Amino acid sequence: MQPINVTFLQQGGQSAEQIAAVLAEFLAGARKSLHIAIYDFRLSDGVADMIARALRDRAAAGVDVRIAYDAGKPNAHFPAAGCDPAPPGTAKFVQSLGSSIASKPITGGDPKMPKLMHHKYVIRDGRTPDAAIWTGSVNWTEDSWTLMENNIVQIASPELAAYYEADFAELWDRGDIGTSGTHDTGSTRVGNIPVHVAFAPGSGRAIDHDVAHRISAARCRLKICSMLITSGAILGALGDLLDRGRLTDYSGVYDRTQMEEVFNQWKGSPAEWKLPLFEKVAGPLVGKHSTHYTPGGRHDFMHNKIVVADDTVITGSYNLSHSAEENAENIVIIDDAGLAAQYCAYIDGVAKRYGGK
Repeated sequence: MQPINVTFLQQGGQSAEQIAAVLAEFLAGARKSLHIAIYDFRLSDGVADMIARALRDRAAAGVDVRIAYDAGKPNAHFPAAGCDPAPPGTAKFVQSLGSSIASKPITGGDPKMPKLMHHKYVIRDGRTPDAAIWTGSVNWTEDSWTLMENNIVQIASPELAAYYEADFAELWDRGDIGTSGTHDTGSTRVGNIPVHVAFAPGSGRAIDHDVAHRISAARCRLKICSMLITSGAILGALGDLLDRGRLTDYSGVYDRTQMEEVFNQWKGSPAEWKLPLFEKVAGPLVGKHSTHYTPGGRHDFMHNKIVVADDTVITGSYNLSHSAEENAENIVIIDDAGLAAQYCAYIDGVAKRYGGK
């Protein structure tokens, strides 16, 4: 395994079986532990069997397999919670894996507030020299693997895995998202590549301002590939950067259908000031017209959460939204020109597909 591997997903660009095979291969590499924090897990029987076999096989080999899954999905109108509300099904699948695999439902804490355990990460052999993590924007659902734009990042690093293990331990011990992530922020090097990691809700506000700062510091290139762009700090940073006029390449894509739902929420509210600012910063961006959300409908969102600022890649489960500050989320910031070039080529391709030049 290379120190950093990326898999890019596009609507209709890969089958569920292909992504299941990539995930099953990652899981099969475990020798000591597999600690999984997952928001949504809903797959058809054949595809689910590929993942279930990999997990059961590792458990039978003596690997410590644990799954922390979201159990706090609110009855909130999408995208009020800052992400797609996952229909029921995750708990049923996890329980079907059997008693050899430990699992724990993670609630959002306050039942009146739409806070979610929104992670999509796996820590493999986290306390060993062979540790690796799987993260990104991909839920473990057939729609996510076949109809949405997403990215998966695999990183081999014991130091990075230690931060994820700390976050996982907080979730597992508490059984709710609480203030998880408060003390898990840190930086390391993967080979010669600087990597920074942070977790919400404990560091949610810091993540928001860090992303805004990285945007503000961009000198030549800025690419956005994000389902939502609703954070006031991030919108402000984008507006200020465009006013300075120093970028030679500013482009990207977002989910227009889901942002239109946000516009309706903003109108007549204290957040209405964001409307003209969003239209300003979204002018050069392309909006994907995805299918309006219904629980049993076609879920084909532009689901990425990516920023590329010059040679820095920012990705993970963290939407560019205020709600993401309060959910359980993770974000990785990777400073590498080669990786940034890969992400830029992908973003340009997605934007072109939905109407960009």
